[in-house]
Amino acid sequence: MTATAYPKSYLTDAEREELRRDGISQNSIYLEESRAADDAGDDETAEAWLRFADIPAHFLLTLKHSFGADYVRDLGYKLAPAEAAYGPGWLDDPAI
Repeated sequence: MTATAYPKSYLTDAEREELRRDGISQNSIYLEESRAADDAGDDETAEAWLRFADIPAHFLLTLKHSFGADYVRDLGYKLAPAEAAYGPGWLDDPAI
């Protein structure tokens, strides 16, 4: 079994542990990692952390409407939330 290779973290171990103690979900911790990377000016790492998160379906749909289906695919985000909300093929369906 191979370990997951995570992007560079801008949160300290103590900050991550505090988030866990406060009951913050792993998905939200990924978002916090992305925010911390963004705050540090590291856009590439911020985007890499977002690839681990479940991005809300409505946000993925907004990206599709704003930038197109290929853009959303190229981001590499998990599409399962939008597939559950809008159905398989939502990304290529012009009616959605």
